[in-house]
Amino acid sequence: MNEQTQTLVAIGASIGAHCHSCLTYHLSRAREQGIPEADLRAACEMAFKVAACAGRGMRDFADAALGAPSGSCCGGPSTSCCNNA
Repeated sequence: MNEQTQTLVAIGASIGAHCHSCLTYHLSRAREQGIPEADLRAACEMAFKVAACAGRGMRDFADAALGAPSGSCCGGPSTSCCNNA
């Protein structure tokens, strides 16, 4: 894996770990390496999509463990709570 690919992976991992200082560092390194801004944004967007999917999966897992219907956040289906996240 080349250095630029490693940096893009590190950007995604930083977002997944919710580490502000890591993301700041790896974005700086990416810019030093000349990685285009569009690629940085794409790496970030992919990390956000993965994190959102994992969050929904965990909510469904917790609901199943509690014997609740899938997506029953906040005690039942809702249009005003985290179901819209």
